[in-house]
Amino acid sequence: MRAPTGTQYELNLQTPSGAARAVVTEVAAGLRAYSVNGIDLVETFDEAVQPPMGAGIVLAPWPNRIRDGHWTQNGVARQLAITEPARHNAIHGLLRFASYQKVSRTADSVTLAATVFPQSGYPFQVDTEVTYTLTPDGLNVTHRMHNVGAEAAPVAVGAHPYLKIGDVATGDLVVRVDAATHIDVDDRLNPTGETPVDGTGFDLRAGRLVGDLDLDDGFGGVGASAAASDASVPGEHSLAAADGRSVVLWGDENMRYVQVFTPRIFPVTNGSAQPVRGQAIAIEPMTAPADAFNSGAGLHWLAPEERWVVRWGIRHDGFTQRV
Repeated sequence: MRAPTGTQYELNLQTPSGAARAVVTEVAAGLRAYSVNGIDLVETFDEAVQPPMGAGIVLAPWPNRIRDGHWTQNGVARQLAITEPARHNAIHGLLRFASYQKVSRTADSVTLAATVFPQSGYPFQVDTEVTYTLTPDGLNVTHRMHNVGAEAAPVAVGAHPYLKIGDVATGDLVVRVDAATHIDVDDRLNPTGETPVDGTGFDLRAGRLVGDLDLDDGFGGVGASAAASDASVPGEHSLAAADGRSVVLWGDENMRYVQVFTPRIFPVTNGSAQPVRGQAIAIEPMTAPADAFNSGAGLHWLAPEERWVVRWGIRHDGFTQRV
């Protein structure tokens, strides 16, 4: 039986911390696995299933939600397909079930491409590419967007990795999120405002135990502390174990928003025939928050023939090669 996520592209690189391995899928250009020295640094899932809870997928041409799938462009009402029926929203863009085509591949890198074609609610044509590259200290991801249509197109980019340190229960890890504001939402998780995290339970800059959190929340002001002096300095978020090992998710100057999701019912394969459920944490880098097509926050209007490049990645620290 062919995998429901299509062709599986396995990447390998020998690093100072041991063998690095990643698996990228044809469908959604998703990150299905990433490990170093045999330790999983993202939640993986079996090749025979679809990505649980959006694990690893690329989010384009918007991440997160658009309220009622509705937005207006120059007085013209646009209606996107409702892809989150329970909350009546359009969620995670138009490529989450798309087949990406291979552009190039080496032992430690792969570039995949997919086109967003004109459709209901999005009458634009945008070519996209994503490149995954293993490096000695992590995994780098580069998104490229090219407007091949005749008018400016609204675009935003995100990703949906669930980070972990494989042999440590996720609830026992400490998460740090470099974000200065919290995106306040209604009961459908659509934005109602944005407030500083100072003095609130949403301030994760000093670190909180994942097991103490129950979040599906967006944050803004990513990298604000560093960006005060240099707007090109990327924001960084991390998971840390008590033994000093850590996994860092970084984003470039475009990634000024992040979604943090801590489900307690994430399906985890443990080698048995049936999955077990446990806590996980998604740290989702985004160039724009939920409902950006309506608010304009973080939204990039790509002119005809314009190209846009966005980068993020995962870095590991404290991992040593087994003797």
